[in-house]
Amino acid sequence: MDYFKQILRFAKPYRIYAVLNIISNIFYALFGTLAMVSLFPMLSVLFDKTKRVHEKPEWLGIFKVREYSESYLNYFVTQKAEQGNEDVLIFMVILVISMFFLKNIFSYLAMYFITFLRNGVLKDIRNELYEKTVDLPLSYFSEKRKGDTIARISTDVLEIQHSFLSILELIVREPLMILFTIFAMLLISVKLTIFVFVFIPISGFLISLIGKKLKKHSDQVQQEQGFFLSIVEETLGGLKVIKGFNAEKIFGKKFGDSTSRFYNYSNTLLNRQNLASPTSEFLGIAVIAILLWFGGQMVLVEKTLDPSLFIVYMGLAYNILTPAKAISKASYGVKRGNAAAERVLEILNTTSPLEDKPTAKQKDDFTSDIVLENISFKYEDEYVLNDFTLKVPKGKSVALVGQSGSGKSTIANLVTRFYDVNKGVIKIDDIDIRDLSKNSLRGLMGLVTQKSILFHDTIKNNLLIGKPDATEEEMIEALKVANAWEFVKNKPQGINSIVGDSGDKLSGGQQQRLSIARAVLKNPPIMILDEATSALDTESERLVQSALENMMKNRTSIVIAHRLSTIQNSDLIVVMQKGKIVEQGTHAELIAKNGAYQKLVTMQSFDS
Repeated sequence: MDYFKQILRFAKPYRIYAVLNIISNIFYALFGTLAMVSLFPMLSVLFDKTKRVHEKPEWLGIFKVREYSESYLNYFVTQKAEQGNEDVLIFMVILVISMFFLKNIFSYLAMYFITFLRNGVLKDIRNELYEKTVDLPLSYFSEKRKGDTIARISTDVLEIQHSFLSILELIVREPLMILFTIFAMLLISVKLTIFVFVFIPISGFLISLIGKKLKKHSDQVQQEQGFFLSIVEETLGGLKVIKGFNAEKIFGKKFGDSTSRFYNYSNTLLNRQNLASPTSEFLGIAVIAILLWFGGQMVLVEKTLDPSLFIVYMGLAYNILTPAKAISKASYGVKRGNAAAERVLEILNTTSPLEDKPTAKQKDDFTSDIVLENISFKYEDEYVLNDFTLKVPKGKSVALVGQSGSGKSTIANLVTRFYDVNKGVIKIDDIDIRDLSKNSLRGLMGLVTQKSILFHDTIKNNLLIGKPDATEEEMIEALKVANAWEFVKNKPQGINSIVGDSGDKLSGGQQQRLSIARAVLKNPPIMILDEATSALDTESERLVQSALENMMKNRTSIVIAHRLSTIQNSDLIVVMQKGKIVEQGTHAELIAKNGAYQKLVTMQSFDS
């Protein structure tokens, strides 16, 4: 129930609906019981079992309520008969219909109000889950499959709504129905009711045995669902490779194996779950059968119970079966919902190591420099940066070069605080970036990555990510700076053209120029360019390089470069090897040194 308590906090904003649901359920349970009890006067009239009572009975207290009700009914029927009214039976039928009508009206109202609560909780959990997913650091998701996260936001949350939150409907309604019914049964016959309740704990114990392993099986189903969603996500992302290497069978087998496991887990879970209803019904009917035998003795042999009352009593006993079955099914729902809630709350309860400090400062300008002081960093066990120190003055362009794995892109990840350093400190204007809010730190920076990241939307909306309140004129100006306006203006719908999934409707060079335009539109004082031209052909590279040079004018830039021809005009070039600086200087100075930089230039010249 720990998970259930944590999920319940999402119900607080909707508590008015919970209160209205409880009120409706109280009346539902009351009229549900009265509907069965109202059959007694009808049966009494029908079998002509009413005694003639001419004096109005007196109320003798709660413990005499049964005798008072019987006497008052007999008095009422006698009065009607003496008035020559032969429509007593019609009145009794109307009474029964009215009770059942009110029961169903309040049943509908209870479901009506709980709908707002359930769907509200579903919406708020999904929203918080999405916000948490976006807030968590990149390192959290490097160890998890995307499909598993998607499964938690979609199917697991839905499972919580279907199985877990259905308990909210049952917490009041079914127990109240049982309590009111038991009260009515006790009024009719204490002896018979005690006899019935000897058997209920036995049937409850048998039902509970079925559900013990339900959470385990439910957990397996949800994990496997996350796994095959991951395969689908990876397949869609890598279709070119799959088709190009004729690997359809490999991925088909992987997906087929996963769905087979899902099939087996689901069969086990559903069959165990489906056993609940017939088991509880059979046990209930067994109790009714024993009750028929025992009650029949009281009616026929002992003559201690009126036959009409016994029929009503049987109806009340059966009336307990429906809520009892619902409660037993709900207990399975708790176990299934527990597994789903555990997976959802695992994300919600994760504390981000990059969370802003309570005293985090806001910074809106950049005035001096960026300093990396003796920083060391490791993704897992091995350090990729060791005692690395670098100063980037305002208005200067600093390029980081080196072979793959030398730690260049790690610098970009650390300066933007996608990760935190293990040792040392990174400062902007002499303030540790960990003392700044992430929002204001990243507000000072524009990022252009090696793989241009565009969203399945219009060119306009992709640009507005950089500056949500930008005018159309500002967007066009940014596109011109990025050498992108030429191809955008020729599109039938201009900036309202859809770029496709991940920008697939555009060429690589066009995608990258849009990424640059987005950064230009943001107009930040600091630019981080992470191998922005490495994936481009020569013509596209020339246009993108020109766009980058336009963008970097009068800006502070950290450029991570693969192609050395693109950074020859940088104010400082830093050559890295195995997380350390081996050389630094301008292009001319480093060529003159004839060292590591000269080797890289020679290798690239030879390759080209």
